[in-house]
Amino acid sequence: MTETVDARTPAPVDPGATPVVLEAIVKQLCLAATYNRQAMTLAPHILYTRHGELFVDAVTLEREGRAPKELKLGTFKLAGLHPLRVTARRFERSALFSPGEPRYKGETLMAIA
Repeated sequence: MTETVDARTPAPVDPGATPVVLEAIVKQLCLAATYNRQAMTLAPHILYTRHGELFVDAVTLEREGRAPKELKLGTFKLAGLHPLRVTARRFERSALFSPGEPRYKGETLMAIA
């Protein structure tokens, strides 16, 4: 017998992932992870919920060991970042991040100061 999965069911999140992201945001330290099969170094700016799932908006500082041509603030589903670890690399708040955006209102768990 096969099990039917409801597409609205949130993807499972590693229970240890949330504290890792919170630590990185508070200490303004980068995260290292794989996302869509690509190794990345991210500067996480905010952790929030959307439709019951956790998301991180972060600046990608490296993808597969290379700096991007242009810095952008991207949205990453927390369940897709693994293995997730805090690095010793510090980052500064990006001018691309706007914590007052309506999409964050009432959904923010933690954001950089």
